[in-house]
Amino acid sequence: MWGSSQGVRTTSRSWKRLQGAGPEIFTFCILQKLSRTMPILYMLILGVPAFTIQPEERTVTAGNCQFLGKHFKTDLMVEGEPVVLRCPQAWYRWLDSASSHVNVTWRKNDSTRMVPEEEETRMWVQDNALWILPALQGDSGTYICTVRNASYCYEMSTELRVFEKTEAALTYISYPQILTLSTSGLLVCPELSEFTRNKTDVEVQWYKDSVLLDQDNEKFLSVAGPPRLLVQNVSMEDAGYYSCVMTLIHNGTRVNITRNIELRVQKRREETVPVIVSPRQTILASLGSRLIIPCKVFLGAGTQWTTDLWWMANNTNIDIAYRGGRVTEGQRQEYSENNENYIEVPLIFDPVIREDLNTDFKCVTYNTRSFQTLHTTVKEAATFPWGTVLAPLLLVFLVLGGIWMRNRCKHRRGKAYGLTALKIERQVFQSYPSKIKEIK
Repeated sequence: MWGSSQGVRTTSRSWKRLQGAGPEIFTFCILQKLSRTMPILYMLILGVPAFTIQPEERTVTAGNCQFLGKHFKTDLMVEGEPVVLRCPQAWYRWLDSASSHVNVTWRKNDSTRMVPEEEETRMWVQDNALWILPALQGDSGTYICTVRNASYCYEMSTELRVFEKTEAALTYISYPQILTLSTSGLLVCPELSEFTRNKTDVEVQWYKDSVLLDQDNEKFLSVAGPPRLLVQNVSMEDAGYYSCVMTLIHNGTRVNITRNIELRVQKRREETVPVIVSPRQTILASLGSRLIIPCKVFLGAGTQWTTDLWWMANNTNIDIAYRGGRVTEGQRQEYSENNENYIEVPLIFDPVIREDLNTDFKCVTYNTRSFQTLHTTVKEAATFPWGTVLAPLLLVFLVLGGIWMRNRCKHRRGKAYGLTALKIERQVFQSYPSKIKEIK
């Protein structure tokens, strides 16, 4: 206690001394005190999170769930066939975690009633997925999956649309796939993983425009493993709607699972050998100036987007060789001249320095037909000797100017002398008649 009172008295005396010492010393001492207390405040701020309760420790009450939004994918199905709705893929980290002890429930259209209901026989939950068999058009709507454990509760919705099995519905329920003309390609029977899991003897029948494909036809070949159809030597006539049909046995009843595919045939894009037409092998530049070297590639009638074009410096990519950005690649340009295609990528120096004079710059172009390079170097442009050229010219101008001035002065003196003589003659002539009279 005594020490405390003594400290108070000492502080009071120090305060009085500071008050009389002038504003400069007072300000200095205040700043000094603050500099000593700032580290302590900083450590206290950093230490606050250590004493806070982590989110994992909280519990979630019933109905207090966070809605994460609607899943981007809409399930498009045909009535009369089975439908399996999975919780959105982003939730698998909770569903697959054995330590989470999650509870998964389903409801439809924001209803408080869970599905399936007790009297419902077409719907059931299996492995956290909602099964509907057979699906009806009235089953279309929004389904909300709720994942809950002691610490978390999340909800997310997914959309289901069930169509009548008609030709008009093919536009909505078909999966588009693309094959290239005059090549061989595979059609994949999609979204069968829920029905083929842990099965090795999966059989699928393929149809084109509702006609069963002949298994002995060399044009089409069903491939084992994941259900696929090999189409050989694709032609434009192969375009159209295909169906793959898998049979499922449920409670002793055979149920078909159909997936429809719209095959689109595209023409093969021809590629040509790219030819680098610029730059020159030597580029002249002044040190300290900004320089742009375009690399221009001729493609003829070939496609532009399948050809790559880039610059290198001493066999290193530009963005790695010049991390500071003094030398950069400009924006790629694609254009046509006289129905012929070109691509161009400039190399930009901002500015040119002496180091660039000893660097091997290389323009590189590549596509499936060819790989080409063109080397170029930067040379310092020779400074034009203006003083050496101007000195003789200035001397010539001085000489010619002197001669012109001399002739000019001589001409003026001659002209002045002639005028003086003419004036004298006129005076003599005017006085001559009077002299004649006197003689008479």
